[in-house]
Amino acid sequence: MNKEELHKIFEGMEGLRVVVVGDVMLDNYWWGHVDRISPEAPVPIVAINSRESRLGGAANVALNCRALGAHVTLASVIGNDAEGDTLLSLAAKAGIDTSLIMKSNKRPTTTKVRILSRNQQMLRVDEEVTDELYTEEEHPFIDLVLKYLQKVKPDALIFEDYNKGVLKENVIRHITAHCKEIGMVTVTDPKHRNFLSYKDVTIFKPNLKEVREGLHLELSKTDTTELNEAHSKLNKTLHHQISFITLSEKGVYYNDGTTSAILPSHVRNIADVSGAGDTVVATATLVYTLTKDARMMAEISNLAGGLVCEEAGVVAIDKSKLLTESIELLCKQ
Repeated sequence: MNKEELHKIFEGMEGLRVVVVGDVMLDNYWWGHVDRISPEAPVPIVAINSRESRLGGAANVALNCRALGAHVTLASVIGNDAEGDTLLSLAAKAGIDTSLIMKSNKRPTTTKVRILSRNQQMLRVDEEVTDELYTEEEHPFIDLVLKYLQKVKPDALIFEDYNKGVLKENVIRHITAHCKEIGMVTVTDPKHRNFLSYKDVTIFKPNLKEVREGLHLELSKTDTTELNEAHSKLNKTLHHQISFITLSEKGVYYNDGTTSAILPSHVRNIADVSGAGDTVVATATLVYTLTKDARMMAEISNLAGGLVCEEAGVVAIDKSKLLTESIELLCKQ
């Protein structure tokens, strides 16, 4: 890998068209300070100074794709509520196409309120319904996405699953089959409920905990031998092309059927790990779509995940910082 190759990859991201399908969330941050303990109960009183709303879940994956320069369309089902309107507004301001987002009267927009003091999270309050889509929501949603894919023929599609109900098995199956038919790169960031439903995708990107739970494996050593065995077990069911497993502070593992390796993480001043997986899957999708090189995908997205951990809260990747660090750490001297 050299500087010219990296510049070409990062410039090429500008021309990609990506669809992100999955569970979107509104992340609300309430920033304040603590001066005293409540007289009503032994809990701190947080005096709120400011509030901020950010895109979360699949919407954060879309935001990261957009931050890297891709043209992004977000597909999901949200509530017919004020929080949903806020999410749509934030996505539009970020340059994300929301034409594939449906509103539902049967579920609220998934919302997380984080209360922080001195960059430390004091409390999180969630509002959500995790039931799978009703049939009357499911079929129009599938039709909406498939018509878009047929018309636009994007370069890649990301399934971003947070077990909130949008990605039920029938939705996954229909969309994956259509993507395969038109030759799109498909990437999955799975969760436990539908872990083994993502058959025939290009890249399957769980974290280590999800692999342990999904395959009922201990994986105590977390070495290449164990992870290669996990890849083989996954491939027998999923028939996917690449396993890409994030290993938290140990880095990432990839296996493309020919080569495999664990790439260690780089030393960081960690502020917050929230949203790092979203950044990794977004970066991996764009790099692989452009290069079809699994190792390069793993190297660059490993750096991207580490960079966002240095920031408080869920934030999108800084493309210029990622390019600079990629040149410094990955280029041959």
